[in-house]
Amino acid sequence: MNNHIVIMAGGIGSRFWPLSTPEYPKQFIDILGCGRTLIQLTVDRFKGLCPMENFWVVTNAAYVDIVRKQLPEMPENHILAEPAARNTAPCIAWACWRIKGEDPGANVVVTPADAVVMNPEEFRRVIGNALAFTEKSDAIVTIGIKPSRPETGYGYVEVDTLNVDTLIRSGNDLSTYQPINEIRRVAAFKEKPDLETAEKYLKAGNYLWNAGIFVWNVKTITEAIKTYKPNIASDMERMRTAADVQEVFPQCEKISIDYAVMEPAAADGRVYTHPADFGWSDLGNWASLHDKLQKDSANNGAVGKVDLYECKNCVVHAEEASKVVLQGLDGYIVSAKGDRLLVCKRSEEQRIKEFSQK
Repeated sequence: MNNHIVIMAGGIGSRFWPLSTPEYPKQFIDILGCGRTLIQLTVDRFKGLCPMENFWVVTNAAYVDIVRKQLPEMPENHILAEPAARNTAPCIAWACWRIKGEDPGANVVVTPADAVVMNPEEFRRVIGNALAFTEKSDAIVTIGIKPSRPETGYGYVEVDTLNVDTLIRSGNDLSTYQPINEIRRVAAFKEKPDLETAEKYLKAGNYLWNAGIFVWNVKTITEAIKTYKPNIASDMERMRTAADVQEVFPQCEKISIDYAVMEPAAADGRVYTHPADFGWSDLGNWASLHDKLQKDSANNGAVGKVDLYECKNCVVHAEEASKVVLQGLDGYIVSAKGDRLLVCKRSEEQRIKEFSQK
């Protein structure tokens, strides 16, 4: 069974303004200052699991040229340009219908373009386990991250505490597959909790962060979409036969894959999770970037030629500037991009989207 990777790269990253803009969002930026953009790092971490000709990117039509430039080895017809943003269910459905047309027996991983993984070797091991599992079953697998703190910004996966060996679906003989012991059935998906609930999840020990990384074979997911969202499946069939993406795709129901498929499939006992710990972050805001950057003795994280004096607990991104000097700041975000500059208290980060729209 051939492996295919689908990268979702259509977001605008508004919480990272001014670094990320609707014209050039964060997935195409070297946000870590490592010489590779987030979408390039996403491709890098799958090396050895999938040949470049089996990668797919679903993105906004405005970003197709950026994808071509940053991923020149990717087949051009595997860059799917969304004429309208319809959330993740139509995005994933379109890619999987296209893959099924080329490779009906494909095994598929779906991943966002803007996550960070600090241990790519462990990432490849986990994904390899999940792919081996879905190759031999009709399981839907989500990667669950072992929580390190009571995080309120992520959705959670509630894990069935029974070993998956006792939960194998009828007709799937997976008993000879050794890494199966790591995989568990999903009991339920949970929305982003308040702090008290997140603390309970952490203490319970059977809750994982929902990373939004999915693994399945293409037959399984297309049949699941037909079952749980027949209207989207019908739209995909219209696009497949008439190839009129511009007309059909904007009419698709705007819904996430979690609501469309994962939650009802979990209720039917069809969803499993692979618990993982590979230094994952969705890099959704400046706080998560601060967590991933190397810090100095005063807990400052910086990208670019930045000199800090009497500063602490700051996150600074000024890669394009020839020199930045900051003095006396405590707990600030400072970001310079082109002719835009942001200086904002870290405690007021939730207002950045508001600031950028003034």
